[in-house]
Amino acid sequence: MAQSLEKGCFAPCNNANRIEKKRTRSLSFDRPFFLSFYSMDKTLDAIRIPLAGLEEESIVDGPGLRFVLFTQGCKHNCKGCQNPKTHPLTGGTPYSLAHLLSLYDENPLLDGMTFSGGEPFLHARALSLLAKEIHDRHGTIVTYTGYTYERLQEIIHSEKNKEWAALLELTDLLIDGPYIETERDLDLLFRGSTNQRLLDREQRKALDQ
Repeated sequence: MAQSLEKGCFAPCNNANRIEKKRTRSLSFDRPFFLSFYSMDKTLDAIRIPLAGLEEESIVDGPGLRFVLFTQGCKHNCKGCQNPKTHPLTGGTPYSLAHLLSLYDENPLLDGMTFSGGEPFLHARALSLLAKEIHDRHGTIVTYTGYTYERLQEIIHSEKNKEWAALLELTDLLIDGPYIETERDLDLLFRGSTNQRLLDREQRKALDQ
């Protein structure tokens, strides 16, 4: 199994009563129309994603107990990044989506999956398929990105990028923005620098208005 990567000093979340939460939690998620283009894709067993590492249990990468993927490849090159080995666009260990789901399914305490990196949007197609499977299991999706939400929207609309649009739509909590070393703050929840934002669905909707 790939090794987990370095973590920042984030505040942990309450993990009590996690089995009951997983049984009862529901999501207000509707399958967006642009996911229909996945219908002809290969099976989950055939689709692979390169990972720099993974963490099967984390309380510092989003709310609750989370299964975390550190994707390989990043173009942001943030000064002071704690995971520089994720930057090369080649390399990493390939995992099939089916294998990742089998690992996730082994732990009934998990609240969801977190996509970190690296830059997850470089693997939007595979991660969107994975996110849909996690939602089907009543889990939530947290996605880290070095892009701001506004920049993601610009790319999606200017390039008509359906795969990025799908991943963004399937994300319950977006943590956006590059790491800025001069704005480092170890007291921030789930973030490394003060410019980064925690944006849930309602907050993103407000930004769109």
